[in-house]
Order: sequence, then structure tokens, then C-alpha cells
Amino acid sequence: MAQYFLRRLLLLIPTFLGITLVVFAITRFVPGGPVERMLMESQMQSSEFSQSSRGSQVLSAEQIDELKAFYGLDKPVFEAYRDWLTKLVQLDLGESSRYFLPVWELIKERLPVSAFFGICTFFLSYFISIPLGILKALKHNSRFDSITSMLIYAGYALPAYVVGIFLLTIFSFQLGWFPMGGFVGDDFYYLEGFWPKTLNLFHHALLPLIAYAIGDFAVLTMTMKNSLMENLSADYVRTAVAKGLPFHKAVTRHALRNSMIPIASHFGNVISVFFAGSFLIEVIFNIDGLGLLGYEAIVERDYPVVMGILAVTSLMMLVGNILSDICVALVDPRVRFDG
Repeated sequence: MAQYFLRRLLLLIPTFLGITLVVFAITRFVPGGPVERMLMESQMQSSEFSQSSRGSQVLSAEQIDELKAFYGLDKPVFEAYRDWLTKLVQLDLGESSRYFLPVWELIKERLPVSAFFGICTFFLSYFISIPLGILKALKHNSRFDSITSMLIYAGYALPAYVVGIFLLTIFSFQLGWFPMGGFVGDDFYYLEGFWPKTLNLFHHALLPLIAYAIGDFAVLTMTMKNSLMENLSADYVRTAVAKGLPFHKAVTRHALRNSMIPIASHFGNVISVFFAGSFLIEVIFNIDGLGLLGYEAIVERDYPVVMGILAVTSLMMLVGNILSDICVALVDPRVRFDG
């Protein structure tokens, strides 16, 4: 098994290189870019200035060439990618063309916000989905199962951003029960004591958390239910019950552990959400996390930030896949990765 995980770790390198190279090449061929954006902003400022004063001046050709050289835009794709990769190995993600700050400083500043929503969503989804999935499997075809299934399928069919807009419209705009957005309130830093700050935080975070969790919640619940039902109908469970083992012990001792295997395989996939956030949810609720930073970086052609966030999230996703394999091996002793 150790050899298997060693091979998986080694495969991270070419996979990571492939992902980042493709996105890096795309940023070079799409129209526009950081220099073009700076040039446009300079022209707009010059146009406004020229209305009140003569002597306006846009960036010169030499300045444009210097900017292209600074961001590596004057080099062929592979050469520029090699330079970016060399800096990445030295833990240098470059400098933002919009904020003129190191990319890692921007990511480090936004990371706690996205991590808060990712961790809360993880625990919220798993702590509700697993017991609910077990209960639905034990009460299959009951009224409770039918009603909860309708609600779950409705939640699964609706995209998270639609749920977010709906919640924001009803509970914030129409009823005024929750704020229109933001991670915390303007008065958060003036509040004294732990509980007032905690209540302020969750007052702002509740609606985004529901939008975050709705997709994973539906998938995990139905996966848990279907997996448990399959194991409850298996011969080994029926044989255990036929030999006199009480049904609830057959469930807890035999069926439940095997039913956790699909849930365990999903475990590592959520690790990327811890660090990446959700672009659309953070945009809708104006949450200043990595998702909003990534969205603004794409819109503003801030390619160093785009590549920095991609490097972090893709690495987390690849590590999460390995973590999923470890979780499956821990839950199911039949699984061996020696082959």
C-alpha cells in the first residue's frame, strides 16, 4: 500500500504540471491582458484629465514594453511558463497586476474567510446528511422518506447560486432578517465579548452556508441512504438477522461500516472547497474570500492571481484525491492498493 501512495504522490507532479500549463497557455491566448487593462485605465484617466487640463499623456511604448517584460508577457508560452514554475518552486507566486501586491499575501489574507465557510459546510453537510441518510434507509417508502426525498431532490436540482439569490431576495431584501452581504457587520470590530462577535458572524454567514451546503447535502444524503439499503439487502446482513442478531445490531455492526465507503471516497474531494471557496456564492453574498478574489482576477485579467489561486486549489484537489483513497482503505479493510 505504501508503494501505491508513493506512486500517487509522484503522479501529482505531471498532473499538476498539465493543469497549470493548460490554464497558463489559455491566459496567453485569450483577448486582453493585464497590460491592455492598464493601458485602457490610463487612457480613461488621461481622457478625464484632459477635460480639465491640457498636457495629458498615456503610457509610452517603452513603458508598455517594460510592463510586458515585468509580467513575462514578452516571452513565448513555454519560456514564460518555465519562469513562472521556477518562481513557484521558490514559493513566489508573483505580483498582482491589479493590487500591485504579492499574490501570496492576497491569498493568505482571503484564505481564513474561505476556510471558515469550507469547514462549516463540511461539518454541516456530514453531521446532517449521514444521520438523515440512515433514517431514510430504515424508513424507506414511508411518508417521512417521501417528503424528505422531494425536498432533497429540489435542493439538488437547484444550482447553489440560484439558492443563494433566492435566500438573499426573500430573507434579506424582502423580510430584512439577514444582512445583504459581507462576512461580518461594520460594527463587528467594535463589539465586545465572544458571543456578540460570534452572533454577528453567524448572522452574516447563515444564508451563504445554506447555499454552500445544499449541493453536497443532497448528494451525501442520497448516497448514504442508497448504500445502506444495498447493504441491508445483502446476504451477510440477512444471514446475521436469521441467526438471531437483533436488526439494529446488524445495522450498526455490519451494514453501517460498509455503507460508509462511498461517503469516505467523497471525503477528500471537499478539501479543495476548504481553500478555494465558491466563486459565485462569494460574489452573490459579497464575501471577501478566495472565490471573490478569483472571480475579480479573471474579470480584471489579473493573471498572476489567477495562476496563484489555480496552483493552490489544484494542489489541494490532488492531495484530496489521495486522502479519499486513504479514507476508503481505513473504512474498508478489504481494500488493498498493492496491485
